[in-house]
Parts: sequence; C-alpha cells; structure tokens
Amino acid sequence: MRPVRAAARALLGALFVSGGVRTLADLDRTVTRAKPVTERLAPALERMSPRVPTDPRSLVKINAAAQVAAGLLLATGRFSRPAAAVLAGSLVPTTLAGHPFWTYADATERRAQQVHFMKNMGLLGGLLLAAADTQGRPGLRWRAAHAVDHTQRSARRAARTTKRAARTARREVKIAAVSAGTARRLPG
Repeated sequence: MRPVRAAARALLGALFVSGGVRTLADLDRTVTRAKPVTERLAPALERMSPRVPTDPRSLVKINAAAQVAAGLLLATGRFSRPAAAVLAGSLVPTTLAGHPFWTYADATERRAQQVHFMKNMGLLGGLLLAAADTQGRPGLRWRAAHAVDHTQRSARRAARTTKRAARTARREVKIAAVSAGTARRLPG
C-alpha cells in the first residue's frame, strides 16, 4: 500500500503546487475573482487578529503560498497529514471564489463551473482522507485507549501485589507472635 499512498500524495500535491504557482504568476486576475469571497472573510479575520492582512491581494498571495508549500510537503510525504489539512482549508475559499456556478446565467457556463466546483469537492474529500490517513499505524485515539488499558492493568497488578504483600506480612506477624510466645515458654 505504501507505493499507492506515495503516488496519490504526489499527484494530489502536484496539483496544488502548480495551481499556487499559476495563481502567483497571474495575481491580478485571481484577485479580481477572489474579491467577493475576501470581502466576506475580512471582518472575521479582523476579529481573529488585527495583524492579519485583509486586503484581497494579500489573502490571495497567502492562499497561493500555502498551497505551494503544503502541496510540496504532501507530495514529498513530509508532514503529509497537516499539509493535507492546510490544503483542505485553502481549497474552500479557492472553490468559492473560482467556481461560483450559481452566479452564471448561461446554462452551458453554469454547468461547466458546476463541474469544476464538484471536482474541487472531490479533491476536498481526497484531502480529508489524506489528513486522516495514519499509513496503517494505529491512530491517536487507539493509542490513547491502549495506554489507558495498559495503565489500568498495571494498577490492578500493583493492587494484587499489594494485597499479596499485606497477606504475607499478616502471616509473618502471626508466625512471629507464635514464635515469641513459644520462646517465652521455653526454659532458660
């Protein structure tokens, strides 16, 4: 399964690297298409942090740079889960800005944009799978549950050992008491 994962990550990452580079190369066209989305995002971004840029040009540059960087990470298999999550997050505004099929009056153009929109939703699904992929290793939830089970077993084992030690100590005390009583009765 390893070669399939590597090929899938490389193909998925390459798409975002090329898209991010294309966006950075033709920034003006992308900024124009992104304005309706960036204008809606700007108030939320300002509330989150006043230092985050909210102008459309900066947001498009940040999104494209994130796609290039995360696409490279995903394609090379380094930090692939966080990279896939970043790409999934960057794909949503890209899709909303790039393929708003509901705004087209021409039926042919609307269908074409709808196809691109659905293609991006399919990519989003692939990115979500990549973000959740543990490459066959146990996930965090399983490891946490396993650690809890192991700790509980260790605690029960320690409790049994403590009970055994207490029983042994009581037995030793009884033997010592009987020995002391016997020793007192002996002459001499």
